[in-house]
Amino acid sequence: MAMQIHGNYDHSGADYAERVKEKMTAERAEKAKEAEKAAEEKNSGRLSEPKDEYISSEKSGQKPTGLYRVGQDENGNRKIFFDDPKAGHAKEQDDRSEKSEDGKAPKVGGGSQGKPAEKCVTNTDKVDREIKKLKEKKQQLEQQIQSASEDEKKIRELEKKLVQVENELSQKDNDTYRRQNASVSE
Repeated sequence: MAMQIHGNYDHSGADYAERVKEKMTAERAEKAKEAEKAAEEKNSGRLSEPKDEYISSEKSGQKPTGLYRVGQDENGNRKIFFDDPKAGHAKEQDDRSEKSEDGKAPKVGGGSQGKPAEKCVTNTDKVDREIKKLKEKKQQLEQQIQSASEDEKKIRELEKKLVQVENELSQKDNDTYRRQNASVSE
């Protein structure tokens, strides 16, 4: 049985590829226009979003609650001063912030309340010694395991102890453990 097809068909691939490209660009352009229209409708129905804006105290008509400035203390170190408008003059506030309650200069720079700042020292020597002992114990157990090659029961017992020491060491040999168990002095 023979089949015959009548008609004129163009089998050139270049024309088909060009038509597909044109169709795709037209579809993309339509989608872009639709997205643009949707954005315009969304923005036209509401007010613009409020944005942060600097307003100087002169324009706002309000007095500032306090001013901070960088200055130098009697040793020439940089220090931040608070000029309290309620206290009156800034010079008086500076004098009060530089001196403690007994009239002497504080040992360490103070805050805006006039109290001297505290100085703390953290010591991790105790924790470091504990970790060092665990490492030495681990080495001793490893040496004992190597030397006791004949007795299987003793080797298993030493290996159990070694595993315990390694677990304890992994828990303690880190910065978190050091911080938690450090001694703090003022």
